[in-house]
Amino acid sequence: MKKPKWVVEKERGKKAAAEETVWLFGLHAVRDALVNPAREKLRLIVTKNAADKLADAIATAGMEPEMADPRRFSAPIDPQSVHQGAALEVKPLDWGQVADRCLGDGRPPRVVLLDRVTDPHNVGAILRSAEVFGALAVIGMRHHAAPETGALAKTASGALERQPYLRVRNLADTMEELRSMGYLVFGLDGEAEGTLEEAVEGKLDRPIALVLGAEGPGLRPKTKETCDALVRIDFAGDFGSLNVSNAAAVALYAVRPR
Repeated sequence: MKKPKWVVEKERGKKAAAEETVWLFGLHAVRDALVNPAREKLRLIVTKNAADKLADAIATAGMEPEMADPRRFSAPIDPQSVHQGAALEVKPLDWGQVADRCLGDGRPPRVVLLDRVTDPHNVGAILRSAEVFGALAVIGMRHHAAPETGALAKTASGALERQPYLRVRNLADTMEELRSMGYLVFGLDGEAEGTLEEAVEGKLDRPIALVLGAEGPGLRPKTKETCDALVRIDFAGDFGSLNVSNAAAVALYAVRPR
């Protein structure tokens, strides 16, 4: 009997995901991936200088590196990439489900959700801030969002190996799931009437999820409707704006558990 079209497409998607690999580059990103036991590592290409700097991490990973001429670096990455003589082919990390990652560990949990944020440099910077301020996860969309890439990993400066980056099919459904887990969900909107500080006053002991949209379009209508409240970051003057990664850092600092 012929399989339904949706079954065939689902099987193709699973096969493609199983075959997907990512090339990480740069000393920080490669070192942290090498020593991450959860990371499946496939192929390491380094120059002699990079191999010397990464010697301990290479030994920890138990990998046999391929040596490359610094003038003709052979890894299949963008020639303009600042690779610092190191590139590592890996499988994407599997961080599991939202329900498992966002339960908390005693402290009031914090989570960041990204609505169609596609710039890998912004997502990498947000992962770094999320790690610094103790967020349990950064959640993006499976489509129309920055995937795990070398550029993202390099900007994250190692945080990609430690800060869960979950990809979900439907952001609004995930926001509802977090609300069912006790989270207050605040959407960052520059035109909102109330400020983030006002919204969280007296509520810092609660689980809080922050939702940020892409620069320009901002949050989509459905995303706005699903938030408990839309809030803005209060600026000192009459005019001010932040890019999405800076806004995430400021917002995470504002809602940190006291």
